[in-house]
Amino acid sequence: MTDAPAAPDPIMEAIGRAVMEGQNGARAAARTRLTELWARIGVTGDPLHRCTLAHSMADLYDDAAQALAWDVRALDAADAATDERVQAHHAGLQLAGFYPSLHLNLADDYRRLASFEAAQAHIDAAERAAPALPEGPYGDLIRGALKEVAAAVAEKDTAPRTSAPGSGG
Repeated sequence: MTDAPAAPDPIMEAIGRAVMEGQNGARAAARTRLTELWARIGVTGDPLHRCTLAHSMADLYDDAAQALAWDVRALDAADAATDERVQAHHAGLQLAGFYPSLHLNLADDYRRLASFEAAQAHIDAAERAAPALPEGPYGDLIRGALKEVAAAVAEKDTAPRTSAPGSGG
């Protein structure tokens, strides 16, 4: 693999723009843009596009059931992706590094829905996948959130986390 940058990916760029829109407070507009992109990609489209979009879309919902539906789609898409495809987008990415966050989000969704056994299963999966997290701010963020969600599951706490993506906390 060369050090040359990958060619721009218009779908990933559009997802990124929609995510920024949501982070800037236009969550409904971001959901609309991502829904339109989802229709373009299709349920059998590029797994990296589907995973990225679904993972991002889940963060735009306060309702845990709606977030869960998108987080399940994200995990399914990750399972269909390959390291080759992920690295074609960004040479430094490893598919294994996606799983801690994907399982963390599912654990948090199930916890908020008071499905603590399912939440614990995803905490366990996230912990098994955590060694693939990079050192540094992103890895630290996911490891910290994993501890936070695991504690909430143990306490059977269903309150939304103020530190969760999209919460504004």
